[in-house]
Amino acid sequence: MAKVNIEIELVKTEAAYHRTLKKLAWYFDHPPADNSAEETEFQLLMLLVEKYEREHFPMPAPDPVSAIQFEVEQRGITVAELSRIVGSRQRAQDVLQRKRPLTLTQIRSLRRVLDIPADVLIQEYELTAA
Repeated sequence: MAKVNIEIELVKTEAAYHRTLKKLAWYFDHPPADNSAEETEFQLLMLLVEKYEREHFPMPAPDPVSAIQFEVEQRGITVAELSRIVGSRQRAQDVLQRKRPLTLTQIRSLRRVLDIPADVLIQEYELTAA
C-alpha cells in the first residue's frame, strides 16, 4: 500500500479557518473514496473546523420553552401527549405560553421522555405577565 502525504494546517486563525473551508468545499464537490487518504484528510479538516467554530462562534443553548417547542414540533407530539408529560393540559399550555415556570418534576419528566438536556431545562427564562 502506497503512503500518501496529507498536509493539514492547524486552524488557529481566521485566515487558516478560511483556507480550510476552501479545502473542504472542494471535497463537497469531489467526495473522497471510502477508506482513502483523502477521506481521512476530509474528516480531519472537518474536526478542525468544528473545533474552531465551537471556540469562536459558540451557539447559546435555547431557552427551556423553545427547546420544548422544538422537540414537540420535531416529534409531532400533541398537546394531549405533552399534557401527560408535564401533568395536565392547563400546565402544558401555561408552560408553553410562559405563564408558569417548569417544576423539578416536569424537568425530570421532559428530560426522560423528550431527552432534552437538563442543563437546558433548568435555565431561568422570562415569564409573561398573567
